[in-house]
Amino acid sequence: MLTKKEVRQWQRHSAAMLADAGLVVTRREQQGLEIADFGLGDFAHTGLGVLVYVNTERCCAKELTMLPRQTCPEHRHPRVGRSNPGKEETFRCRWGKVYLYVPGEATPKPGAKPPAGSEAHYSVWHEVVLRPGEQYTLSPDTLHWFQAGPKGAVVSEFSTRSLDEKDVFTDPRIARVTRVVD
Repeated sequence: MLTKKEVRQWQRHSAAMLADAGLVVTRREQQGLEIADFGLGDFAHTGLGVLVYVNTERCCAKELTMLPRQTCPEHRHPRVGRSNPGKEETFRCRWGKVYLYVPGEATPKPGAKPPAGSEAHYSVWHEVVLRPGEQYTLSPDTLHWFQAGPKGAVVSEFSTRSLDEKDVFTDPRIARVTRVVD
């Protein structure tokens, strides 16, 4: 849960990160930036700033801002109904460094670690490191999580239709939609 004041503060911070990465953000976009704390109330450690450019029946484009060592928790984008196999997504690092974890052989010395107290909810450990200009595509229903490097990160996400409310998280405490209070 976040207060309206905290949301506005993090929106300004996310907009500044996007500007530092060379991306132009309008006032309206800044005010519409989603500040996702995943229901844990610890945005600095588990969260994302999310700017959605477009999300139609066929495609979606977003910018994700991440504070230093901030984590997007482990999840997958499952099949939705008969005709939607789940979200396919490509992450492209624009600024900073991102440690992405997917199924596969575990990386012996990973560059990221789950937030303290949440370690039991992270199970995939094959590491893909993304630096500016590098990208990686995930197939639908692929378990994954990611964490920004020591300076934070800005990541572009290109995908099929995004249905964030349908995401399945490994951690049962996660709530995809942030509760905002006065």
